[in-house]
Amino acid sequence: MKLKTLTKQGLLAFLITVLLVNNSVAQQELSVDLSKTIAPIQPTMYGIFFEDINFAADGGLYAEMIKNRSFEFDNPFMGWLQPKSDRHSFNSNSGIASAVNYTGNPTNKNYIRVKVNNDKGYELINEGFRGMGIKKDASYNLYVSAAKPSGDIKTITFQFIDKSGQVLGETKIAPTSPVWKEYSAEIKAIKTEAKAQLKITFEGTGEIDLDMISLFPVDTWKGRKNGLRKDLVQLLNDMNPGFLRFPGGCIVEGRTLEQRYQWKKTVGAVEDREILINRWNTEFDHRLTPDYFQSFGLGFFEYFLLSEDIGAEALPILSCGMACQFNTGELVPMEELDPYIQDALDLIEFANGSIDTHWGKIRNEMGHPKPFNLKYIGIGNEQWGADYIERYKVFTKAIKEKYPKMIIVSGSGPFPEGDYFDYGWEELKKLQTEIVDEHYYKPPQWFRENATRYDSYDRNGPKVFAGEYAAQSVAIASPLNKNNWECALSEAAFMTGLERNAEVVHLTSYAPLMAHEEGWQWTPDMIWFNNLESYGTANYQVQKMYAINKGTDLLSITLDGKPVTGQSNLYATAAKDSDKKELIIKLVNTSSSAQDVTVNLLGKKVSSKGTITVLTSDNLIDVNSFEMPNKISPKTSAFKLKGKKAVVDLQPNSFVILKFNLI
Repeated sequence: MKLKTLTKQGLLAFLITVLLVNNSVAQQELSVDLSKTIAPIQPTMYGIFFEDINFAADGGLYAEMIKNRSFEFDNPFMGWLQPKSDRHSFNSNSGIASAVNYTGNPTNKNYIRVKVNNDKGYELINEGFRGMGIKKDASYNLYVSAAKPSGDIKTITFQFIDKSGQVLGETKIAPTSPVWKEYSAEIKAIKTEAKAQLKITFEGTGEIDLDMISLFPVDTWKGRKNGLRKDLVQLLNDMNPGFLRFPGGCIVEGRTLEQRYQWKKTVGAVEDREILINRWNTEFDHRLTPDYFQSFGLGFFEYFLLSEDIGAEALPILSCGMACQFNTGELVPMEELDPYIQDALDLIEFANGSIDTHWGKIRNEMGHPKPFNLKYIGIGNEQWGADYIERYKVFTKAIKEKYPKMIIVSGSGPFPEGDYFDYGWEELKKLQTEIVDEHYYKPPQWFRENATRYDSYDRNGPKVFAGEYAAQSVAIASPLNKNNWECALSEAAFMTGLERNAEVVHLTSYAPLMAHEEGWQWTPDMIWFNNLESYGTANYQVQKMYAINKGTDLLSITLDGKPVTGQSNLYATAAKDSDKKELIIKLVNTSSSAQDVTVNLLGKKVSSKGTITVLTSDNLIDVNSFEMPNKISPKTSAFKLKGKKAVVDLQPNSFVILKFNLI
């Protein structure tokens, strides 16, 4: 019947019907079986992947504020300014510093010799990592090594300054020795400033040698001197992570074998740790960062300590003798692989050995006599092909012979499908490897469509470590990627599939972890920070909600007798926490419409009163930011059952967690 032939009453009825249809809420009925568990959920299920990319270590988590503190960058004066000096002049009205390369310390080769001709005209400035973040009334520990070979320099003054040169804090030291001596002082900031710099001036004339000029906030994580940035560690600690994977990532491999990460060079005295160019500094033409180096102040000892602090299992990843296959792909010949294997064996001794062993003694000397109780070690990052399998075999044999209980993590390459991936899995299954690392950086839709990815994996085969994943709003490695709500929600949907397959999936982690607002190379990233502030993205909130609500045992939750894997844009998983005696139900609605969901609780009694935590946002393109760090954040409120049913109004595009005490 044509619309124009309807009566007024008929037209009104027709319009009402259309409105009711368009505004109807989908009804879904789920069932949770509390009478039996399917599989244990591993304590390591949700963890943290750390890599020094995006200024995550130097300029980020490692709280050192001086860039190029020991003048060891390729350009010894990178990060340092001499605004009143001209290297093509005698500088009689000021002075000038020159880099001196000496053989006294093979890992700390450079220092500077400052010749002060006029102490009213010379100054030396460090620019920090895109500036230095200082806070009003906060104190900062300053350290410097100095020697006075000639002249009469009485005092060295250190000042915080802003871009106009205004002094924001000051301290002085009096150098007294013609040979190297360490000095320390404290600076108190009188104003908050995100872009401060450190200016150094002198009283008197002559020559003075300087090295290891270092500056840390007093208020570090756990108050450790020269430690980690407190706000960033707190964000990690709040996630209650099951493991900490370090130091990467492609940084493990290096562009070349010479530039690979070598853990032995990152322990011992900080001043003796050899500087290395960061492999991400010029990796992307769209984000060149030529001043990005690794000081290794955050080294393997500090990683182990951080793991211990936040209650996470340490998961170190070591080079397998292959440089990054996206770069040179250099190989160590098989007959020359022994030093790499020995590095792995020595690392286990460093972590777990008694203080009577060589490497256990070094750990003890660094302040940790008790073993770190390392259980996991990764061989290679995301290598692929026959060359990797050949090397992995040799590593595994050597490690298992000496440490049979050590759990070894292998890799399946950088992609979640394709011939390299298939080959890797086939060969690793033959070797009966324990854990295989998979990586996927895909569009949000891929994550929503792959909640069933692990449903068909062999329950008796190797376990899975979803070691690097993140939804890409534009494309992999695009500088336009955003940590938007669509990406985070899609990851939440996918993660129901990770948890639902706890028989197979034992470890998971988002990547990358951190990024400096100005010093980044890769997006998206889970945590963003600048020199003063930090915030967790929507993706962080999803990861945190899963991690602090993981439970201990997987339960069945079904829709029409089947797992809830995206039917009507609905995803779900259920677990109980035997320790806390809780039932935990996770629901994800990726529809743009609300859904009424009824969850029948079968098999055991639960308390009628519980909580509901909701994470949602009005628009899929919404993001958290420095201006609105909590725009997308969970809201928890009381929730009450209706008999033995949980009746939930799932908001459009939302992630919900229901919790009830078990009776």
